[in-house]
Amino acid sequence: MSNVESLVGEWLPLPDVAQLLDVSITKVHSLIDERALAALRVGERRIRSVPAAFIQDGHLVDSLKGTIVVLADAGYSDEDLIVWLFTADDSLRGRPIDALREGRKTEIRRRAQTLAW
Repeated sequence: MSNVESLVGEWLPLPDVAQLLDVSITKVHSLIDERALAALRVGERRIRSVPAAFIQDGHLVDSLKGTIVVLADAGYSDEDLIVWLFTADDSLRGRPIDALREGRKTEIRRRAQTLAW
């Protein structure tokens, strides 16, 4: 298991993401293309999957897309930005993904923007 796989913990294959969001698999691919979601090939079979924490109550975590776009614009690959979102930060009292799930998007977005400089 790679470092990013163990860092994230729970991954959802794209068909599961479609089911949880109640959308088509084509829509899930569109969400990835639009940078609303980030996906990696994980596991023994290298199945394209999304961190389970990106979905909350049947929806994408609010403000996830904007944060992914900011990180991608800073030159982060999908793997890099997933590592950043799931790495604990003492000054945040947790991980950036947890802060986003709690609705603390301004703080996370500001931190993500500083990475571009």
